[in-house]
Amino acid sequence: MEITQFINNFRMAFGEKALLPIGIWYSETPVAATIKKGGCIFKHLDEINNGQTISLTGDNIGCGGGKFYCGYSDMPEFVPNFVSQKEHYKKTPEDVLDFIEKANVQKARLSCLNLARIDKLESFDNLEGLLFLATPDVLSGLISWTFYDRNELDVVSTVFSSGCGSAITWLVNENAAGGYRSFLGFFDPSVRPYVDADILSFSIPMSRFRVMYETMLQSCLFDTHAWAKVKERIGETNP
Repeated sequence: MEITQFINNFRMAFGEKALLPIGIWYSETPVAATIKKGGCIFKHLDEINNGQTISLTGDNIGCGGGKFYCGYSDMPEFVPNFVSQKEHYKKTPEDVLDFIEKANVQKARLSCLNLARIDKLESFDNLEGLLFLATPDVLSGLISWTFYDRNELDVVSTVFSSGCGSAITWLVNENAAGGYRSFLGFFDPSVRPYVDADILSFSIPMSRFRVMYETMLQSCLFDTHAWAKVKERIGETNP
């Protein structure tokens, strides 16, 4: 797999206005100096989309939930009550605890979590997966491509989670398991202020992307009348 070839294929399929995906990987040392921001880790999205690499650690993640979901702390004791009684995302603290148990969040095995636009990377080596930030039209293409060679009902999954949970935790867990699922996300109201109104996330673990890389050119993204019309509309939208 070659990043340059994939970027060329992605541009042929989606045009120049679709955002390039973000590579996610862990490392023992920071790839880039990153200033701590209070609150959501996706306050860094503009920097990433502008070509900067972000290295997150247990010291510079400014959200307790984000630190937990990225693998750098135990679940903060306040989370069950906060999520249910403050945010009203779950009915009871017990529901939150039940979800956390099922989520099976793993501790990070390395000290830094890095995010960078893929044109800033030299290879796909060591990536956990790719995070796409997509409009409905771009999602239509990504999801149709994802469905191309699999018939399981959960090939594209939407799981209750924070923004970082949907974009990172589930991706990392699925990759570790060698799984086939990809994940829609950024439905959490707490992350919505940090993305454009028409953007959702779509996370593909490397365990799945290695196969999808090979199927892209055979999917509906190339040489089909229906997708050509959608691609044309993507090109007409504002950058």
